[in-house]
Amino acid sequence: MTVTTDRLAMNRGTVARMLLGTSLFSVCALAVPGRAAAQASASSTAASGTSMSEPGFFTGLFAPSRSNLLGTMGGLRTVLGNYGITLNATDAETLLGNVSGGFKQGATMQGLTTATLQIDTGKAFGLPGGTFNVSALQIHGNNNFDASYLGTIQTTNGNEAENSTRLWELWYDQAFANGNFDIKLGQQSIDQEFMVSQYSGLFINTMMGWPALPSNDLFGGGPAYPLSSLGVRLRGKPTSDLTVLAGVFDDNPPGGPFDDDPQSLDAGGTKFNLNTGALFIAEVQYAVNQPSLGQMDYGSGSGGLPGTYKLGFWYDTGFFPDQEFDNTGLSLANPASTGIPGMNKGNYSFYGVMDQMIWRPNPQSSRSLGVFLRAMGAPSQQNLITFSANGGLVLADPLPGRDNDSLGLGFGIVKVSSAASALDQQTAFFTGSPFPVRSTETFLELTYQFQATPWWNIQPDFQYIFNPGGGIQNPNNPASLVGNEAVIGFRTTVTF
Repeated sequence: MTVTTDRLAMNRGTVARMLLGTSLFSVCALAVPGRAAAQASASSTAASGTSMSEPGFFTGLFAPSRSNLLGTMGGLRTVLGNYGITLNATDAETLLGNVSGGFKQGATMQGLTTATLQIDTGKAFGLPGGTFNVSALQIHGNNNFDASYLGTIQTTNGNEAENSTRLWELWYDQAFANGNFDIKLGQQSIDQEFMVSQYSGLFINTMMGWPALPSNDLFGGGPAYPLSSLGVRLRGKPTSDLTVLAGVFDDNPPGGPFDDDPQSLDAGGTKFNLNTGALFIAEVQYAVNQPSLGQMDYGSGSGGLPGTYKLGFWYDTGFFPDQEFDNTGLSLANPASTGIPGMNKGNYSFYGVMDQMIWRPNPQSSRSLGVFLRAMGAPSQQNLITFSANGGLVLADPLPGRDNDSLGLGFGIVKVSSAASALDQQTAFFTGSPFPVRSTETFLELTYQFQATPWWNIQPDFQYIFNPGGGIQNPNNPASLVGNEAVIGFRTTVTF
């Protein structure tokens, strides 16, 4: 077996970082109390008459009452809060390594720092029901893990993006009718509200956040992290259980051709494109057994355990390149082809999302088991992906004394469109050489999110990818397909 230079590189800095992360996880698991221990400590403190205010920076860095690493920032957060201003920042560092299969073995480190400023206009300006939001991203580290090592459709790191410091969102939201209706205007990343699964957010794989189908079928992957688009979103609550979302956004955040690199076309996130097509999206959400406003959610509603069910669709008015034929009607694999895909007017998809708690030992327990499933479909001719789905189980409070930890087991699957598969078959025919026909790609993910402190999470992660890329040639050995991949690593997230 040949050992590559990339693999040897793991034996120094990369492996050291992986071991450091594992060591930190082990030490913190033994040394840091869970919520139960924290509550016991808080009760003891209250009984002794000691103040329950947030501890000082140097005296209570790991105190269970400290929700941010920087605390009140010397009182600045308190002063800003009096004027309705909230300032938050998080940093997530993700180390992933491919240990088998793929293009090659190796590991990379990638990071994301997010800063958000929100203003409650009621407190700040006397305009009740208004919220102003601006957020920025600082993306750093190696951002090419999947492309260089794996060749996957469902990329393994949801934070991976091109290195940049960029504006993310810039919007104003105004609520009416006691909060039962609101309208949001401005630059928005629609993955924050549409197609969202409560339970899938635990996982590290990209497609557990923004799904594989829109990531591959919309311009630039759609207005979703790290991109956003100008638009308007309406939200109404006809009843306490029913919520309706609808919006229209520019369909192409940077405004370039479909196959261009969207992030480099708008590296700062300030292009504010309005010169292309429109993306219409709507979603109906039905919540069952939810607690009343102000009540704790113990899953003890009259009808049973809580859950949320969503149905939605999107339609894009733009023109999309054909997966099989050129602009003269010939196969793109035909030597006589122009090589310019034909264009199809419009694109659409229907989707559904389910989040349901299925077990809790008693109404007061923090331990619970939830299941999620999200599936969607789209037409074949103008899309690489015609079906994607992900789902799984999430266990909260998985170990004694670890109330704020979560354990998750999930999966994802994508189906390559029949048009793209037909092009593979035609490529084999015209070249006279064996050529793989892409079909499906599937991954499994096992992850554990450990809360070392309220401001610090550490998350070991394992992913296994079957049939990467749907079945593609190995560039190192064109006679074979890319082998199944085992990816291990961890993510550490700090809230400042």
